[in-house]
Parts: sequence; C-alpha cells; structure tokens
Amino acid sequence: MAALAAALLPVLVLGIAQSAIAFNRERVALRENLGFAAERSAATARSRMEGAGILLQTLAPGSIGYQCADRLAEVAKRIPGYANLVRFDRRGRVACAAGDVPYDPQRTLKPWFQRLQHGDPLVITRDPGATSAAQPSVLTAVRAITPSGDFDGAFAAVITLASLQPSVSDPTLPAHADVALADAAGHYISETDGRAFPALPAGWRDQVRLNGALIWYGSDARGERRVYSAAPVAGDEVYVVLSAQSPGILSWARLNPLSGILFPIMSFGLALAAVLAVTDRVVIRWIAYLQRIAALYARGRFSVRPVQAEQMPPEIRELAETLEDMADAIVGRDASLRDNLAQKDALMREIHHRVKNNLQVISSLLNMQQRALTDPAARAAMSDTRQRITALALIYRALYQGPDLKRVDLRPFLEELTAQLVAGEIAQGPAVRTELSVDALVIDPDRLAPLALFAVEAITNAQKHAFAARGGVLTLSFRVKGEEAELEISDDGQAGEDALGASGVGRVLMTAFARQLRGRSELVRNAAGGVTARLIFPTPAADAPQPDESSGAPQSGNQAAA
Repeated sequence: MAALAAALLPVLVLGIAQSAIAFNRERVALRENLGFAAERSAATARSRMEGAGILLQTLAPGSIGYQCADRLAEVAKRIPGYANLVRFDRRGRVACAAGDVPYDPQRTLKPWFQRLQHGDPLVITRDPGATSAAQPSVLTAVRAITPSGDFDGAFAAVITLASLQPSVSDPTLPAHADVALADAAGHYISETDGRAFPALPAGWRDQVRLNGALIWYGSDARGERRVYSAAPVAGDEVYVVLSAQSPGILSWARLNPLSGILFPIMSFGLALAAVLAVTDRVVIRWIAYLQRIAALYARGRFSVRPVQAEQMPPEIRELAETLEDMADAIVGRDASLRDNLAQKDALMREIHHRVKNNLQVISSLLNMQQRALTDPAARAAMSDTRQRITALALIYRALYQGPDLKRVDLRPFLEELTAQLVAGEIAQGPAVRTELSVDALVIDPDRLAPLALFAVEAITNAQKHAFAARGGVLTLSFRVKGEEAELEISDDGQAGEDALGASGVGRVLMTAFARQLRGRSELVRNAAGGVTARLIFPTPAADAPQPDESSGAPQSGNQAAA
C-alpha cells in the first residue's frame, strides 16, 4: 500500500504544483489588475477634472453680465459632482458664481491664483484658501484673458471628492474591492469601508511619484490580509487607494475547489484505487496464496502443491513452479538425511553396544582376577575398579538402549546402578536395603560419567565401612533445586572419626569428580550416625559451558532439564 502510494505520489505532487502555479498566477494577476484599476480610476478622475477645465473655458466668454449666476447654477445643477462654478476677476474678487463663495481678501496671493496669473492655463488644488464647499472637494481653475491676451482673472469649478471616488460596482475592479481617497499627508478623505484601509506605508508618496502607482500587502482592522494600490488623482494632493482581498492559499482553494485541490486529490485517489484493485487481483491475491503454501512447507507439509498455478500471471506462475521444485528438493534431501541419520544412529548404537560389551569383558576378567587373589587389600582394590568399570558400561548400555544417543534419563540410571552395586555384594555380606528418591533430569554422558563414578565411590565406601558387619539401609536422594542439583548417598552405620577425615583414593576421586562437574563435594555425619556423601553441582539447564578447572578443557553444555 505504501509503495503504491509512493509510486503514485508524483501525480498528486504534480497536481498540487499546478494548483500552486495557478494560485501564484492568480495572485500576480490580482496585483496587476488592482494596480491597473487604481491607475484607471485616477486617470478617470483626472480626465473629469480636465474636462471641467474645458467646460470652464467654454463658459468663460459668457461668465460676465446679466443672468451669469443663473446660467452657472443651471450648469452646476445638470452636471453631477460640481459643488460650485465661480468667475474671479484679476483682483481675486467674485464676479459671478453659481453659489455662495466665502470672502477671501488674500485670494490673489494664493499659489493657485499666482500660477494662473503667471501663465498656467489650468490649475487643480485642494487648498484654494477659504472653504469653497461643505464637503471635501478640489478646485479646478482655468486662466481668463482679455481679447488682447492679458490676464483677466480665473474661472473655477469646485468638484466634490465623492464624485471623483471610483464606484465599487465598476466591473474593472476586483471582486469585493473597497475604494478610498487620501490626501498628501496620508489621511483618508473618504472610503467605502473604513475597516478595510490601514495606515499608508512609510515613503508611499515617493514610490507613487517614482513609479506612477504603488502596490503593497497589509492587514486591515479585522486582521484580514489584503492587497492595496494607490495612484495620484490631483497632482500631489489627492490619491485614490484601492483595497482587495489577498488570495491566500486557503481562501483561493475555497474559491477554486475543483481545479485547485479536489481534482488532484481525486486523480490521486482514483489512480491509487485502480492500481490497488489491479494489484490485488493480479499480484497480491496470488502472493498471499503462495505465502500460505510456503507456510505449510515451513511446517513440513511438503505434499501440498500450488494447484492453482495455471491461473496465475506468467511471472508468478514461475515463482509457484520454483516453490514446488524447492519442495520436491527438500523432500528428497530430507529423505536422504533421514537415511543418513538412521545409519549414523545405528552405527552409534552399535559402537556403544560394543564398548559396553568390552567393558563387561574387562569387568569379568577383573572378577576372575579378584577371585584368584588372596590379599584382602588387593581384592578390595580390584573390586573397586570392577565396580567403576561396571558403572561406565552401564552408561553405554543406557545410551544405545535409550531413545536419544546424546542424553540419558537420570532416574532409571541411578536406580539400576544402585541395584547392581548392592546386588554384587549381597552374596559376600549381610543384606542391605535401599531407599531411592530421584528427581527427573535428562543429562548428557559427559556429566553422567563423573556423577555415576561419584555414586560408585560413595556406595562402595558405605558397603565397606557401614554394612560390612551388620547390613543396613542405603539412602540415595537426588534433588534439582533451581540452578543447582544435589546428590546425597547416606548410610545408617556407626562411622568413626577416621571415616570423615580419611584421604584415600576414593575421597580423592570424589573430589575430582565434583570439580569435573564444576561443583563441590562433602562428607558429613547424618542424624542416623552414619555418613552422608553429598555432591552439589550446577544443573545442566542453568550451567553454561566453561573451561574445566582440573583439565582446562571445555565441557559440553548441550544438555537440557526435563
């Protein structure tokens, strides 16, 4: 699923990239259109004021005389946006007017009047001197001359700024645009929505004067990001400012859901669904089928075959055939391995059998030699050696007769070993009764040999020192206690102090066998007055392979607890 999504990801990325390009194109277009709209609005306002100059020049010849005021009032009434029409003489006095004109004795000293007096044909100003209208306005004035060409005053039209402000219903403006007029100080004179216009940026007049218009981004009083443009209307005194919503990526996505976002996502989703459907039908279904076959092979059921391979695509059919060939090869190899293992098992059992037979022959020879000896010490030494060999022969017999050639069940082994050792001495002395309590433990031959030889030495010592005169009870106990195992062999005889402190061959061998098992041995007096031989060593399951302390050779650690 993730791989298919990654493979189809370029489709989505391409769609998003196209949407981003379209968004950027629309944003640039809005910016340019807003700048053009501001310039068009300013040009429209300027043309209106210049048209007022032409009108004034047309009305100038009849602006003196009877009924002058009535004619000017009629013209101002018919043309919207004109607050007043005034004819000034060369001394700045009102010669004729459509409405009331405030008194201004310093009019001739005003810059706009001075410019006309010095030859300018047309002057537009927001500061005529005295207030010329009840609402914000500009004064457009043309130079009046006599027939001889001398300066003869001015003819002025007072135009309200509201009439110069562009209409928001203008189709050339962007959607949801707001308009305003600002003076040279950056103060808004009028606006359609005051919340849509923040303070003008620093140096805005210089940018307008340099480029003819200014476009910038900002946030309005509501915190919404908007794009603004400004252009001069009346020289350096009045400016038109336009405001439109900035096309943020989210708002643009809401305006263009299909082409901007939905189409790329739909294309990605449809392509992914189609690829998934085809992949599931052609690939995944058969791969899952082969996985089930492989799982059966992993459990050893190689008789199962991919019978539906003929319906698979050629590439997957080849994989099924390879899997079937592999199963056949494994079946053949397993059969060969089983034959080899059976042969090896039979060979090992035969070897253990022959070793056991040879040890029994040696034991019989020693027995014959023992009967020929007359020295009691020699007969005892020969008997001890024969019993040790018997224990080793019993190990090999347990190996070839048991189900596993590498491990021996300790419970029946100790029972049989004890029975053979005790039975061998019954004919020569008093009866000995045995009590055995052995925990279950599976052990390897490398550990079984020193354990069995330790038991032989302990039982032999008990027979010599505790049971020789009156017999008794021999107790053998084997316990597994977590990470340690404990073998105890006890008698109920009356042991002297020399029995505990003796350092003969048997005691030396018992210590050596304990060290071979990486354990410890001890002889202690028990509650019955006899001697207890105790062997404590790590259990096979908890003991890791380590170098043997006596020989330096590593010991086998392949055994496991039952």
